[in-house]
Amino acid sequence: MKLLITGMAGFIGHAVARRLSGLGHEIIGVDNLNDYYDVSLKQARLDDLADCSDVRFERLELADRPAVAELFERESFDRVVHLAAQPGVRYSLENPNAYVDANLVGHMNVLEGCRHARVEHLVYASSSSVYGANDKIPFGTDDNVDHPISLYAATKKANELMAHTYSHLYDLPTTGLRFFTVYGPWGRPDMAMFKFTRAVLEGQPLEVFNHGDMSRDFTYIDDIVEGIARVLDTVPQPRGTSDVTTDTRSAPYALYNIGHGSPVSLMEFIRAIERATGMEAKLEMQPMQPGDVPRTWADTEALLAATGYRPSIGVDEGVARFVEWYKRYFKA
Repeated sequence: MKLLITGMAGFIGHAVARRLSGLGHEIIGVDNLNDYYDVSLKQARLDDLADCSDVRFERLELADRPAVAELFERESFDRVVHLAAQPGVRYSLENPNAYVDANLVGHMNVLEGCRHARVEHLVYASSSSVYGANDKIPFGTDDNVDHPISLYAATKKANELMAHTYSHLYDLPTTGLRFFTVYGPWGRPDMAMFKFTRAVLEGQPLEVFNHGDMSRDFTYIDDIVEGIARVLDTVPQPRGTSDVTTDTRSAPYALYNIGHGSPVSLMEFIRAIERATGMEAKLEMQPMQPGDVPRTWADTEALLAATGYRPSIGVDEGVARFVEWYKRYFKA
């Protein structure tokens, strides 16, 4: 198959490209290489794929409608893994327009490309952030998520709605994946795993928000990638009747959580970093930040039923792998 991976220079995109390489596919990855964080890390991820002869990279801005249309017309993709987005809950308070351009306009252009190219399956990234301040746990994809508390979350919910519309109108099979706190080697510098490890190794204060009273469904990158690979081969089919006016299940549309399924307290996560580094963290307690939530917890039963897969890598193992990579990459 010919596959498109958007955001291939990103944390998850790089890992997906490596996972799918060598399986007989032709893989084309695109990324705009923006400077939201250190571009050298993004380039290093691309360099790490240099030994994958079946992977080709093109620099592309997904908000550029003519360029995206030309890409889809030229390449005739069979399936698409759409991971490109402007990430970050906190940054969405500072630069909201970046989220409109990347997450709304970019997503729309990908949907249009898939529609006109008759792509057989679009798998796209959503986020656990859509659950907002939901106090029902674990979080299930049938929960009401109409009250996002960050613009980032609102754009991801909008992505799900846009995808359903295209599945309904154009019979385009789409699957959304709500990722839960992804961490691991090659991770993003703005995320807790990266920032906490750097602070501990450099002996710097580590900011702990909500005074440590938080928990996350930390999900190791290999578990996320395996879930994506399996979902890519699980093309959704209409589950209901052919009456599209009354049956909401008539579209070829699916939505899954990908999380470990067992939340870990923030303080236990920090303790895992201390164990992996052999150093003690200097904690600086802070209040809750705007747009943040106290806890996340994924109900992954639907993913298991559809793909036979359940994430399995625990925090101690995952953190140790990240710290090992961090020390090697930064020669720390």
